[in-house]
Amino acid sequence: MRKLLSLFLLSLILAQGCGVYSFSGASISPEVKTFSVQYFPNRAQLVQPTLSQAFTERLKERFVAQTSLRQADKEGDIQFEGYISDYKTAPVAIQGTETAALNRLTISIMVKFINTKDPKQNFETTFTRYADYDSRKSLSEVELSLIDEVNRQLVDDVFNKSVSNW
Repeated sequence: MRKLLSLFLLSLILAQGCGVYSFSGASISPEVKTFSVQYFPNRAQLVQPTLSQAFTERLKERFVAQTSLRQADKEGDIQFEGYISDYKTAPVAIQGTETAALNRLTISIMVKFINTKDPKQNFETTFTRYADYDSRKSLSEVELSLIDEVNRQLVDDVFNKSVSNW
């Protein structure tokens, strides 16, 4: 029993030491120690005043919570910059009466990712996500909760592409 416990502890130490596995699904090189996230300005035609700050902060929070990386103000070992490229609402699920049963809020974000330790992993990609809401409600009634939902999805996409190698 003691040998089994020792073997388990040794494999746990080795897995931690190689820096390739984590419980969050991130596979970050051990050379990467810091990350930086620049403010994502809103360049969409329709500007929602809190969207830029909400997305930027949520992305930072995700890396703080799910990695052991330290946050740098700029020039981290891995770097994120970009902008909100689209923010729109449109009807979906048209009914027989030619009225929409649902509306859709869509947000697109262009992200430039730089990995200073492994430039082969760098990318520039636009991520798009959406959330539907009942057309009987105005956008202003549901906007903040929809932004929170869509931002969560966008941050998941950015996180996964940058450190989970999908």
